Amino acid sequence: MHALEAKGLTLSYGNKTVIQQLNLQIPEGKITVLIGSNGCGKSTLLRSLARLLKPVEGSVIIDGRELAQWSTKEIAKRLAVLPQGPVAPEALTVEQLVKQGRYPHQSWLSQWSKEDEMMVAKALEETGMADFSDRTVDSLSGGQRQRAWIAMALAQGTDMLLLDEPTTYLDLSHQIEVLDLLYELNEREQRTIVMVLHDLNLACRYAHHIVAVQEGSVYDQGAPEEIMTADLVESVFQMRCDIMKDPLFGTPVFIPYGKGRIVNERRDHVFA
Repeated sequence: MHALEAKGLTLSYGNKTVIQQLNLQIPEGKITVLIGSNGCGKSTLLRSLARLLKPVEGSVIIDGRELAQWSTKEIAKRLAVLPQGPVAPEALTVEQLVKQGRYPHQSWLSQWSKEDEMMVAKALEETGMADFSDRTVDSLSGGQRQRAWIAMALAQGTDMLLLDEPTTYLDLSHQIEVLDLLYELNEREQRTIVMVLHDLNLACRYAHHIVAVQEGSVYDQGAPEEIMTADLVESVFQMRCDIMKDPLFGTPVFIPYGKGRIVNERRDHVFA
């Protein structure tokens, strides 16, 4: 089953077409990662899947209906979006931030409830942020801050999370921390997760499904062990590489060609 589908999707900014007649299927209950070179349209595609950008042509479908047919609150109850580099107001605490995730469930007739309180507490617990609930967001480390934003998204109570480059500006240990959290959420609750990542090796490690975007269209999509090849990397990123199997996870690992220090005299490849 597909959690989201795009059919004949064309997207543009002003007079510039960024995505052209794109067809895409996001598998339900899996982690899908969008990859591609800078400017290829992957973040634009993610924005359209979240109904933050209106298509010029085509449609995005969720639960058998086009996104355009849902109200904003209905969409917010089905999918949560975490943009790249979100910024919280100064002095906002972690708990106050996470409570914002309950906005779609509020109305004049239904104010803050025990269920809202429970969902906020659960989101803080799942992300390991319960002990930081009284801390201000701007006082947290990069990894903790990203966990707080993910907790806000979880508090929405949706089955689907869309994240635009959730590991940007994080060091390696914090990248793994955030990706492990998302992996655990998927494993434990079968949440459908769609995210944009730049690191191909981490994308292959964590994704069940990869979508390679090239110049506004899907070059290929599928399980990383099936579609991620040196030829794909050369076509999509204009970069030559070797490919090997990750000794820990068995997923594809890419070693880019280029210049660097030669540690020993034996070398399989010599590059200009």
